[in-house]
Formats: sequence, C-alpha cells, structure tokens
Amino acid sequence: MNQTIVSYLAQYEFFDFLIKIFGENSLLLTTLIFAIAAGVFVAVAATIGGLGTYAERKISADIQMRLGPNRVGPYGLLQFLADGVKMITKEDVMPNSADKFLFYLAPMLCLVGVFATLAVLPISSGFTLVDLNVGVFYLIAISSLVGLGVFLGGYASNSKWSMLGGMRGASQIISYEIPVTLSVLAITLTAGSMSFGNIVSQQEGFITNWFIFHNPFSFLAFFIYFVGAMAETNRAPFDLPEAESELVSGYHTEYTGMRFGFFALAEYIEVFVVSGVAAALFLGGYNLPVHVSIDILPIQFIQVTILVGKALALYYVIIWVRWTFPRLRVDHLMSICWKYLTPIAIFNLIGSAIWMVAFRGQSIVQILGH
Repeated sequence: MNQTIVSYLAQYEFFDFLIKIFGENSLLLTTLIFAIAAGVFVAVAATIGGLGTYAERKISADIQMRLGPNRVGPYGLLQFLADGVKMITKEDVMPNSADKFLFYLAPMLCLVGVFATLAVLPISSGFTLVDLNVGVFYLIAISSLVGLGVFLGGYASNSKWSMLGGMRGASQIISYEIPVTLSVLAITLTAGSMSFGNIVSQQEGFITNWFIFHNPFSFLAFFIYFVGAMAETNRAPFDLPEAESELVSGYHTEYTGMRFGFFALAEYIEVFVVSGVAAALFLGGYNLPVHVSIDILPIQFIQVTILVGKALALYYVIIWVRWTFPRLRVDHLMSICWKYLTPIAIFNLIGSAIWMVAFRGQSIVQILGH
C-alpha cells in the first residue's frame, strides 16, 4: 500500500491496529480498508437518498394538508428503511425480449454517475474526499453517465413506452447540460479555478462574499443553474421522461424490485448533489461567516452542518416546486432550454468575462465600497 496512505491511516487507532496485524504491504489489508471505505460511503449515500424520499413525502403531505408517513418509527422516520426492505424482497422481473446485459447495466450507470460526483462535493475543508484541480470538469463529465443510464434503461426494456421515456430523458438531460455547464463556467471564470476547494475558499467571510452577489451575471447564473439542474434530475415540472399520463412510468416502466429502487435512489442522491454544488459555487459553501484559522474537528462538523443546511434548503425548494407547478409539455420544455436558458447563459458567460476584465475581478460590493 502507498506509504503516504499508511502514514495517514496510522493516525487513527482502528487502522493502526489493522496495520500492525496485517502489515503495511498486505493485500488483505488494502482490500479490507477499501471495503470498509466503500461500505461507509454507500451507507451514507443510501441514507441521503432514503431521507430524501422521506422529505419528499412529508413536504408534499404538508402542502396537500395531510399527514404523510407516520406509522413506521417516530413521525414515520423509518419509512425509508421499510421501503428498502420491500424493494429488496420484491421479485426481480425482466421482459423476455429485453437486452439482459443493458437492462442490468442501466441502473448501475445511474448509481455510479451519482456516487462518483460525491467524490468532489466539498462537504468541509477536511471531509472532502478529493479536491481535484479540475473538480468542476470532473463533475460535469462523470454526471453524464446518468443520462446514459436513463437512455439505456428505456432502450434495453424493449417497450415502446420505456423507449419514448428513455429518448425524452436523454434529449432533456443533454439539452439542459448546456445552460447548466455555461452557468458553472461563469463561476469558474470568476474564481479563476476549477477546484471546488479554491472556489469555496474565495467566498470566505460574510454573505456579501458569496459568488451569487459577486456581479449581476453570477446572480442570474444561479437561477439558470437551478432551473437547469431540476430539469437534469428529471424533477417536476420537468419530469417528462416518466410522465405517467402518456408513458406509464417512462424509462423504468419494466423495472421492478431493487433495480427500480436504484433508479429512485440515484435520483434523490442527485438532487442532493446538485443542491450541494449550487451551495458550493454560489452560496459560500461550507464557510463560516467569520474567518477561522484553526482546523479542529468541531469546526469541521460546523462546516458540514452549514453546507448540508444550505443544500437541504435548496432541496426543500426543489420539492416545493414539484408539488406546486404542473408538468410542462415536451415542446415547451425544449423551447425553454434552447430559446431562453441557453442564450441567456451564453450572455452571462460573456458578461462575466467582460466584468472580470473591466473591474479586475472585483465584486460589486467592493466597487461600491470604494
């Protein structure tokens, strides 16, 4: 095992105990450590997705003046665990004429595409899995696997309803990636970096340092990103790939049991990821309102709470929008992207570049202060 990793893990008593038992270069030690890390990562991600389904039910129930889950656990909090058990125990059915390999691969691609984005999500200054210098580029690239999984799920099912849903999903996700990417590029241009750690660190301090208030173009970019992110995650009113009124359940109509659960889990984790990315790029990320030079564990937990709190606030808005607005027509959906959001996003990107040159990177608050 890499000596740097060994010396880092040796700081913790549990891993130091394992290193002493198995030796530093043991293949068994390497496998065990990676298995533990993968297990913890999947458990945390599954909990995020499960609590997302609980929040969806409770918030929608509140909007519709009903109770929602209230039987399993206190306030129905364990309902998502009951749903997980139900999904695992249900029969896994596949159509006879389906493409078996692609049918099984599609939900895995969605999960991998979502899980991989969590690697660069800046949870705190110390808890981020990896701070790549091309973190933004990595995020945009790896999240494209979700669109591929949606399309393959519809194609492999050999069902006309699923195929139409998969085609809608692919065209929608690919289309809305353009304004979303352009909005993210406006922030990377403002920050001068594609590293999430660097972008968040530049927003340290009071709320006026957040990039959403840096200039008029970044302010508008936030709303373009937010609308585009809802469309990319197939959330209402942009949930045309799974429109039950004409496509039954869309691209996952033929999926049952845990494979259907994988699609649902990927969607709810992806909603958290896009909310966390929005918080990191536009809303100051995990930064406290004051400068803190010490880096101790309580500070790390406070930073995690701040980032998660901002992400959950945006998560709430996404659920609120779903249960407030009616579903768009598919031609209107694409018109919004190509006729409005994309031209505005291009204008924003050019405007951000001009602002950085004309005002030497100063924010509107700094300019007014002078």
